[in-house]
Amino acid sequence: MMTEQHDDEAAQHGAEGVRSASGSVFYGIMSGLEAQAFVPGQRLVEVDLAEQYGVSRNSVREALQRLAAEGVVELSRNRGAAIRSLTLQQTLEVLDVAERMTGLLARSAAHGVQEGRPRTAIEQALRELGAADAAQDTEAFARGRRSLYRALLDASGSQELRRLFPAIQMPIVYAQHRPSTLQKVRMRDYQAMCDAILSGNAPAADKAAMAHVQNVREAIVRRHAETAQ
Repeated sequence: MMTEQHDDEAAQHGAEGVRSASGSVFYGIMSGLEAQAFVPGQRLVEVDLAEQYGVSRNSVREALQRLAAEGVVELSRNRGAAIRSLTLQQTLEVLDVAERMTGLLARSAAHGVQEGRPRTAIEQALRELGAADAAQDTEAFARGRRSLYRALLDASGSQELRRLFPAIQMPIVYAQHRPSTLQKVRMRDYQAMCDAILSGNAPAADKAAMAHVQNVREAIVRRHAETAQ
């Protein structure tokens, strides 16, 4: 769909910095989704969050409002706030959008590399992902993934992609659906996608990025079918 730790997340979302009180709650919850500290369907209690992050309840409310605006949290008059939970159909709809948007991002980043925009951050993020994958460090892998997408957004140079891409609900998808094969699928796909981007091959980058989301979809659908039996 996230602290980078916090700096990368702020750059990717292009909004309020994490130095603000509400920003620390916002990015803390997003990062916590990746680390399974927060899970879909979990209620978020204002007083507990205020104590956890050392901020006022007003700052917590601001963060929850922003999370709700981005589709991560659902606010209910009766139940309060809770991490959004997706049905399988909603998950597939998110992936439909992610497929097109990720392809567009990869194509745009490849054009950027071809035009001479820096490629070092992409290469560094790929190394981080490889090291995290080898160590089976899920949290480090999540940080590397976020670093990679920040680097691709930078290489793209597209303000519209920078504005729209973070709104895709992939953090919820990854928090809710964790097939054991998914990290290997993602690492293999990221390598193929970045190879095309770094070579400046926009059509191949587009194709590889869309194939990545298709592979994520297949892994989730397969896992859902297995658990339904």
